[in-house]
Amino acid sequence: MTQSDSNEAGVTVCVILARGGSKGVPGKNLRPVGGVSLIGRAVRAGCQAPSVTATYVSTDDAAIAAEAALHGAGIIDRPAELSGDTATSESGWLHALQVIRQTHPRVARMVFLQCTSPFTTGADIEACIAAMDARGADCALSVIEDHSFLWGYDEAGFGRGINHDETQQRQRRQDLPPSFRESGAIYVVDAEAFERTGQRFCGTVAVCPVDHPPLEIDTLQDFALCSMIAQAGGQPGIDPARLDRVRAVVMDFDGVHTDNLVLTDQNGVETVRTSRGDGMGIEIMRKAGRWKMMILSKEQNPVVLARARKLRLEVFHSVEDKVGALDAWLAEHGFGWDELLYVGNDVNDLGPIGKAGLSACPSDAHPSVLGVADWVLPLPGGQGALRAMSDALMARVG
Repeated sequence: MTQSDSNEAGVTVCVILARGGSKGVPGKNLRPVGGVSLIGRAVRAGCQAPSVTATYVSTDDAAIAAEAALHGAGIIDRPAELSGDTATSESGWLHALQVIRQTHPRVARMVFLQCTSPFTTGADIEACIAAMDARGADCALSVIEDHSFLWGYDEAGFGRGINHDETQQRQRRQDLPPSFRESGAIYVVDAEAFERTGQRFCGTVAVCPVDHPPLEIDTLQDFALCSMIAQAGGQPGIDPARLDRVRAVVMDFDGVHTDNLVLTDQNGVETVRTSRGDGMGIEIMRKAGRWKMMILSKEQNPVVLARARKLRLEVFHSVEDKVGALDAWLAEHGFGWDELLYVGNDVNDLGPIGKAGLSACPSDAHPSVLGVADWVLPLPGGQGALRAMSDALMARVG
């Protein structure tokens, strides 16, 4: 998740403003959606955009700073006079630009992300940058196509169609003139034009339609709705091309297939808890025949073998050197590391996570893993994480 700190000319930097003093929902930026905090989701989106050199969070809150740094952001201390309810976003961005120039003196473009849009992806950011470049525009923003019939008032206070003529035969929605509304998620600006005008719309504007749920989080109800969407598996936040490259899926056992707890009786016999939903997801993937799957566990425990047998999966257990074991296994089956999705949850999984083409972890993984895994699954280990993975991968199967 770490981005480059080069001083090359023409760099693009991402800036996320995250105050600690949210009035509507206290602690909003630290609240999770799909297992990842809002600030964490925004940072991850910035870090996953190939054109972005570095991602920064400007904040007045130590807890937000620590969470943002965990996910790969540089931290900018936001002055108190720019952190109040009346401070504009533009003032925070201008301050951040001055700080960033100490490391990147030749910032060409800035990307502004909003924490309240939890489904922004690196691909969305790339699309906005590309739209701005294609039009030769001074700025760009993400929008959502809107097919609504809009109404206003006439001089007498009666309803009047804005984008349609209510006195004529009713049009089909798809025949309305194309219109778009701001998604509120992404703004891209030419750094010099932004600094000169002090406005996010600092000249000619390119619009970039994005395809994600048209939601911004302002209330606890918004959090609940977004969490349901995240847990449904339809918004993994991963570039679909990366999902399509996966041909092998290797999973740790404890904390991935299980909830990381163990019951031990007086004879030392251990039992664990797994999820039938996870099992169904694995079965669906196995029957699809698209992926070679395997369980790779550090533990030497009969329960690992029993669960693998139940799921009809290959299993390696009592493995200390997971990278070495995977080198041999991938070569045996003709796969490269770039085709591997590795799912782990703890420090002994960091080796494979660092080498795999795509890495994932349950939402309750160790912080050292949460900070580096590409994909944080929206549910805990043994409680639906693997089903969410299965649903997202199966959605890519035509």
